[in-house]
Amino acid sequence: MKQPFYIGVFAIIKDDQDQVLLVLRNDYDLWNLPGGGLDTGETPWQGVIREVKEETGLSVKISSLAGIYSKPDKNEIVFSFECNVIGGKITLNEEAKDIQWFALDDIPKNTSPKQVERIKDFFNINDQPIMKVQTGKSSIERIKAGEL
Repeated sequence: MKQPFYIGVFAIIKDDQDQVLLVLRNDYDLWNLPGGGLDTGETPWQGVIREVKEETGLSVKISSLAGIYSKPDKNEIVFSFECNVIGGKITLNEEAKDIQWFALDDIPKNTSPKQVERIKDFFNINDQPIMKVQTGKSSIERIKAGEL
């Protein structure tokens, strides 16, 4: 039987200085864009708004689709959205031990490589969403194997 398809959603939130908001996960020493998996019956745009609120305390509005990433070896698809903060206050919670803004050149070394790729894609595109295939181990698989 074929494994169910997983849909992930992540927010690229930048400030006036083009710094990107990243979340340091509680379960692994790994920085990520705010985001995660969809709940049952949820659309990607609903999911990313919910995930940002849960992980950061911020309310956001989607301004554009930044990218769609297919991970065929994982039976997974990931949507990246450019989002703007419209309210709320950055708040740590059980999912995030730290939340910070980073310049593109200062993204921590322990940031998920696939997330770094998505961030760089966002800054390199000209207002057009990117569609790309990402392959290889996930960051968590790489951490468990001692590669990250």
